Amino acid sequence: MGKFYDEAIIPSELRRNFDVYDRVSELGIDLKSQDEIVTSLAGRNIAGAVFHESGLVYLSGVGIGDMPMSDDPDVVAHGQDAGRQCAEHHIRNLHWALKCGGEGGDLNDVLYTVKALGMVVSTDVAFNSGPAVVNGFSNRWQDVFGGGTGHYAEDGLDPGGYAGVHARSAIGGFTGRFALEPEIIVAIPPDLSRAIIQNRGWIFPLIPSMYDKVTGG
Repeated sequence: MGKFYDEAIIPSELRRNFDVYDRVSELGIDLKSQDEIVTSLAGRNIAGAVFHESGLVYLSGVGIGDMPMSDDPDVVAHGQDAGRQCAEHHIRNLHWALKCGGEGGDLNDVLYTVKALGMVVSTDVAFNSGPAVVNGFSNRWQDVFGGGTGHYAEDGLDPGGYAGVHARSAIGGFTGRFALEPEIIVAIPPDLSRAIIQNRGWIFPLIPSMYDKVTGG
């Protein structure tokens, strides 16, 4: 695990016993390159991630999918696949948000997941499959960070840990030309969060001067 994780106050029974990047690799999740993901905040009015000195990291929502949702099983399956893509987007952004400044943090320093909110696009007043659609997102998150509905779970239990399990709201009724927009909050060691804020600020993407500092531009 990361040095910050090793020093965190977590009961031994809840400590993760696997390298997150092993699961990322086995699952075929592309984290892309620093040049592709680490950008300047110039011209943007919304952050992809915000660090709080308490250790909370807030990740903005991302909308993915080709259609609004209904209770049709094929449509729900499309939404679940979109949810998995949303989770991979957040994992990718979180990786580079933690790593790009060289403070020593990475995905292995995620202590646990706090809360996810899944907003599902559907104008059908009888729509009941919002939670099922957002399960695509939640289950993919547990694939990577641990949880009883993830890929590595056996009989509802993950031998690696439960850092991916989160509180959640999953609601439908929104308009749009996509399937869903989830957002998520995770907890990292406060010492790591403070190191990030002190070195390059609390915003990702980075303000232009910090972008130049991190990339050598």
